[in-house]
Amino acid sequence: MFGWEFPPHITGGLGTACFGLTKGLLKNGVDVIFVVPKAYGDETNELKIINASDVIIDLKEEIYKDYWKQLTYIEIGSNLIPYLSKEEFEKANTQSVFDHNDYYSSVFSSSFKFTGKYSKDIMLEVARYALIAAKVASESEFDVIHAHDWLTYPAGITAKKVSGKPLVIHVHATEFDRSGEHINQNVYDIERMGMHAADKIVAVSNYTRQIIIDRYGIAPEKVTAVYNAVEPVDCDLSKYKKAVKEKIVTFLGRVTFQKGPDYFVEAAHKVLKVDKNIRFVMAGSGDMLNRMIKRVAYLGISDKFHFAGFLAGEDVERMFAMSDAYVMPSVSEPFGISPLEAMRSNVPVIISKQSGVSEVLKHAIKIDFWDIDAIADAIYGLLHYEALSRMFIAYGKSEVDNLKWENAGTRVKEVYESVC
Repeated sequence: MFGWEFPPHITGGLGTACFGLTKGLLKNGVDVIFVVPKAYGDETNELKIINASDVIIDLKEEIYKDYWKQLTYIEIGSNLIPYLSKEEFEKANTQSVFDHNDYYSSVFSSSFKFTGKYSKDIMLEVARYALIAAKVASESEFDVIHAHDWLTYPAGITAKKVSGKPLVIHVHATEFDRSGEHINQNVYDIERMGMHAADKIVAVSNYTRQIIIDRYGIAPEKVTAVYNAVEPVDCDLSKYKKAVKEKIVTFLGRVTFQKGPDYFVEAAHKVLKVDKNIRFVMAGSGDMLNRMIKRVAYLGISDKFHFAGFLAGEDVERMFAMSDAYVMPSVSEPFGISPLEAMRSNVPVIISKQSGVSEVLKHAIKIDFWDIDAIADAIYGLLHYEALSRMFIAYGKSEVDNLKWENAGTRVKEVYESVC
């Protein structure tokens, strides 16, 4: 299995989903070798983790040059705007990019030290990771290859060519989710290449499955939807006490176009017009963060609006424990694990209809992401009608407790068996 990140070192839901799925597969009797660009040593010991940064390749072997020739279309000068802030993008653009010879020599080192981050050199790391995959695939015993999201598709394809074993790719998001219609062509090309090379595709929802079929030209019978799940809370949430008397409404996710943070801000403004005894929290980072800070200041609500930065691990549990409502106004959300995390913490949720998780949740308020009035009404209703809030908390907690990674592991194992 090839991934780009693994807990506790994550930047979002991808690493969380990989961890949950691997645990679900282990419970179904599937042995997993998880390859990650950079391991830190504090990952779980429940499965074998290969640190790509420790893998040494022998450059005298023609196999590496053969596979490099197939990857040369990846453009090192391509910056991934969805993962960079405006300042980071401008800084990256002012730095020199590799010419062809420098790029070639920098790739053909005997070992690579991966950052595992979303930096300006991410395309270089994707290409290097694919070369490491050739080495790993030639030395490991396995039945099937599983690659998570576009960053690892070239690695999955290379492993398939080296070993002859079937390839399953897992689509957690597409470039259309991240960027709308203004896609990064390099990323789209890698996604399409991976989808067509795969023997089977796992999508995190039927919403995503349809995008794969319509936008990438994939046969419907090749794509299976398997819903994500959430780990149960293993701590006492009552130990977290909020230091303010007001109700708290939370947005937690990347502050990017995909997640709809601007709709959250506008809805907050509408709610605060009729009730000042509410605080709004935006937890996360991303390229729209500065714009959101400026908009909050312009609207004059900065005394009731807090920017918490990126949260992970126990900080997420603490944030939800202090929240009275959670809002996910995503423009295009393949699934969305954070509403499940909120519901397991007894927080009622408001989610966009344009999300995969809306397919599986009954006890959540569902709105169109663009309908600011509906978002504001839902927030006001949950905070002012106690019976409504209690109902969503009780039934929502029961509902999310039944979404188990073990069940997702069963479905994915069935996909493995269909190609082996």
